[in-house]
Amino acid sequence: MTDTIDLPPPTTRKDWSSDQEVRWCPGCGDYSILAAVQLLMPELDVRRENTVFVSGIGCAARFPYYMNTYGLHGIHGRAPAIATGLAMARPDLDVWVIGGDGDMLSIGGNHLIHALRRNVNFTLLMFNNQIYGLTKGQYSPTSEVGKVTKSTPFGSLDTPFNPISLALGAEATFVARTHDMDRHHMMETFRRAHDHRGAAFVEIYQNCNVFNDGAFEPLTAKANRDDMLIPLVHGEPIRFGNEKEKGVAINKSGALEIVDVADVGEDNILVHDEQHDRGLGFMLSRLARNPHDPTPIGVFRAVDRPEYSDATSQQLAAAQAQKGPGDLRALLHSGATWVVD
Repeated sequence: MTDTIDLPPPTTRKDWSSDQEVRWCPGCGDYSILAAVQLLMPELDVRRENTVFVSGIGCAARFPYYMNTYGLHGIHGRAPAIATGLAMARPDLDVWVIGGDGDMLSIGGNHLIHALRRNVNFTLLMFNNQIYGLTKGQYSPTSEVGKVTKSTPFGSLDTPFNPISLALGAEATFVARTHDMDRHHMMETFRRAHDHRGAAFVEIYQNCNVFNDGAFEPLTAKANRDDMLIPLVHGEPIRFGNEKEKGVAINKSGALEIVDVADVGEDNILVHDEQHDRGLGFMLSRLARNPHDPTPIGVFRAVDRPEYSDATSQQLAAAQAQKGPGDLRALLHSGATWVVD
């Protein structure tokens, strides 16, 4: 007699969509990001009851309401910290973190960099529209110098963060960029990030059509993509343009530059290596100075490093093997002081 196992039925986008009315401004890029995630989830072989979306404050932070999963709408900037605790306590769960550039890089900046350096096992999607949308159009940590807003009537003086450079500097083991005008690219990028074991950071260029409309149009408009988006594909030469006539090369001073392939030859075009752990991804993240320059898109870095909950579990097991199980009640009732040996 053969035992049979009843597998749960496959899910569809409808299964992952909640019954809540989606309340973003008509035309907001958040709609396309939500659709990409809802379409992707049935393909990931995960279950709704084992999936959690954690967010902070902002337009993007409404995301958990629209996913038919467990979710937590936290407070401003604290989503990475909350998700760290959840991923540590329940490593069996599939944890996603959602936030905007203001939420993640301003009040939440410290939580973000430490979650990334610790390599906590979650997938973090940062919606970057270069503005505060929910609070009606103040400049954000990614707004360009000179940005005129309600909070900077004479133009911003702040040098903006480069989110990819920041994540790489924080030693995130997976760092990527995509944009809200290409569902296929978003889905494949999110898939790669989800499948990565450790902290996966994805920046999404996202249009705020009310307070910062067209911020990324020089890059993401369909007519501009071939000439302005530089696809990063592991193991392939970094080329772009309608006929792949342009590429990225290393010049004599060791810096990256955009070249005509015909001028330098195909053999001199840089081959992308997302596993290069000595600064290539960082150099690529600095190639574009602003959304008016050709900009790399795709996976900048994907490397293996021990995941944080695994490391802490191993440390705890080693301590218990050496000292035996602890007695928390005895410790709490032992007096005002105790000795750690």
